[in-house]
This record gives sequence, C-alpha cells and structure tokens, in this order.
Amino acid sequence: MAWTFDQTIPIYLQAAYRIRSDIVCGRYCKNEKLPSVREFALTASINPNTIQRAFGLLEEEGLVVTQGTAGRFVTSDNTVITRARESIAKQLVEGFAAKMTELGYSPEEAARLTKSYWGKTSPTNILKKEAQSDESADS
Repeated sequence: MAWTFDQTIPIYLQAAYRIRSDIVCGRYCKNEKLPSVREFALTASINPNTIQRAFGLLEEEGLVVTQGTAGRFVTSDNTVITRARESIAKQLVEGFAAKMTELGYSPEEAARLTKSYWGKTSPTNILKKEAQSDESADS
C-alpha cells in the first residue's frame, strides 16, 4: 500500500521519519537488514532517489549503516536508537502542548486528560474509531 504524504513537507524527510519511526518502534530490529531502496520506493510509490536521500539522512544520524554490497542495516547501537526515540517523543509532546495551549488547556488539565486516555489508544482502538467515523460519514 502506498504511503501518504503531506505536500508541504519534502517527501524525503517524511520517508526518513517513517523509517526512523519504524526502527524506534521495533518494526525493524537492531542489526536487521532493511528492504532495498527499490523495495521501499515501490512500497511508498515514490522515486528511488527520494528513498536514497532519506537513507542518507538516516545514515548521517547513525540509525542506518551500509555494509558494502550486503545492503543497509539498522544500527546495533542502543544509544542512537534511544536518542532517535526521544527526539520523536519530544516533537510529539511539543506539538501536543502547543495545540492544547491553543485550545485553552492548562498543563495540569492536559496531563489529566492525557492520563485518562492512556491505554485506551492502542493502534487497534484507533483503527476501530476511524472505521466507525468512516461508517457514520457514509450514512
């Protein structure tokens, strides 16, 4: 299935973000061989040069390591993966805090609301809610 992209952000940055997220979430494990540029490009329905550029960025970060003709692999360095995970979390929290402030929530109210949803937002629950929203929109 093709990936979806925000046209206001360079696609290579979005591809790098997606692969980075897949690494820190454990979809790709330490030392695991990653799909080839061509495979990623086909999956994402984008130009291989765009994926190549995304890989270049991930290699600069140390998350991805090229091993000659064997291909690209996820780093074995836990510190690099942890740093990437924390960076993603920080971006999400900053965005959340900005939106909650915009809505008029205090930090305490936002924390209380967040805590009340903790554990209720598994990927399965989110997909169910989206499906229910789609069904009610179709009616």
